[in-house]
Amino acid sequence: MPVFADGRIPVSVVADEAGLRASLAARPGAALLAEAAPATLPPGVVATAGFDPAAPHPVACTCCVGRSPLAQALDALFLARVKGQAKWFTRVVALLPAEEARIALDEALRGDSVVASRYRPDVAPPEG
Repeated sequence: MPVFADGRIPVSVVADEAGLRASLAARPGAALLAEAAPATLPPGVVATAGFDPAAPHPVACTCCVGRSPLAQALDALFLARVKGQAKWFTRVVALLPAEEARIALDEALRGDSVVASRYRPDVAPPEG
């Protein structure tokens, strides 16, 4: 029987701070990706990265070659983890209240080759 292990970091999405707290309570030790971080970080967050969807770099700039702010934030999280600048995390919780941000994250996870090689959409375990 073939076994498939996906070593990419799972990314789950929550729409509000209550969802964030519930996700972290269920599985602490996550990195937080948010447009605006909560006033106080809830317990269970070991690393954070923010992004500004309104201020992407110019297309084809030398630092990001026109990549989205979400892709750049996920890169920053990954590099902080690898370099030991943040505590090790095994998943990312994205606090994204806006539908546009959730769409942009999905596009980054599926369309940005660097992000797709490091991260994957989290699949909720079956209930029951």
